[in-house]
Amino acid sequence: MDKHEMGRFLRLHRERLTPSTVGLPSAGPRRTPGLRREEVAQLAHISTQYYTRLEQARGPHPSRHVLAAIGRALRLNDAERAHLYTLGGQQAEPPGPSADVPDRILDMIERLPHTAAVVLDAKYDILAWNPLAAALLEDFSAQPRRERNMIRRYFLHPDPARRHYGISDGADFGRFAVRHLRAAAARYQSDPATQDLVRELRAGSPEFAALWPSPEVSGQRHLVKVVDHPQVGPITLNCDILLVPERDQHVVLFTAEPGTPAHDALRLLSVIGLQQMT
Repeated sequence: MDKHEMGRFLRLHRERLTPSTVGLPSAGPRRTPGLRREEVAQLAHISTQYYTRLEQARGPHPSRHVLAAIGRALRLNDAERAHLYTLGGQQAEPPGPSADVPDRILDMIERLPHTAAVVLDAKYDILAWNPLAAALLEDFSAQPRRERNMIRRYFLHPDPARRHYGISDGADFGRFAVRHLRAAAARYQSDPATQDLVRELRAGSPEFAALWPSPEVSGQRHLVKVVDHPQVGPITLNCDILLVPERDQHVVLFTAEPGTPAHDALRLLSVIGLQQMT
C-alpha cells in the first residue's frame, strides 16, 4: 500500500469535482477548489476523520468496500478505480454489482421474524432472504443461482400467474423493473452479467423489448401489494424498498398492519415456514 501516493491521488480527484456535479448544495464561496473532505466522506458513507487520515497518509489499510465507496464518491472511471485499488493494496473490484451483503443487513433481516425481507443487487439478483420471505414467495435456496433474479423471472417465467410470486400489480413491476435495469446497465457498462441479462431479456421477451426504449426512470419506494399465497390465500401487505448505497443493493420488506388478517397470515407463515410448500 502506497499511503502517500494514495493521499495525493484522493486529493487530486477531490479537487477536480464541484458540489453541483455530485448533487450537493454549493453552500457559499470556497477557499479551495473542489469538494470538502467531509463532503467526500458523506458521499462514501464513511467518517470524515477516516477519510481525512487516508488523504493525509495516516490512515489504516482500507478495505475493498471502502475503496469502492470512495471511488463512487469521486466519480472515478474504470482505470482510475483500478489504480486506486492498486494504491490501496487491494485487488480491483469486479466490474459488476456487488454480491457481498453487509453483515449488519443480514443481521437486520434475521431480526425481523414477522417481516418478509429479501436483499437484491443492482440487477435484482436475490442475494439473501429471511425464512418468512421464503415461506411467502418461494424457497429461493431450491432454485439455481441463475434463476434467482426477479426481473428475469418476471419476463421469462412460463407461468404468468406465478412469474411475480403471485404479487398483484405485475404490470407495474414490469415497467419499474425495465426502468431500474436500464439505469443499472448504464452504471455497469463493463459488467458482462448485467449486459447479458439485458440482451437475454430483449431477445426472449417481447414485453421487455417493447418497454426497453422508454426514457422513464424509476423512483417508487413504497407500495401496497396483494400476495396470492397458494396455501394462505390473498395477503395485503406494505412493500417498502430500502437502499444500501455503499453496495448499490436494495432491501425489500413486506409488512402488515398489526391486528389485521394479513398480520395473522404472516404470523402463520412464520410458524409453518416451508413445510406446506414442498
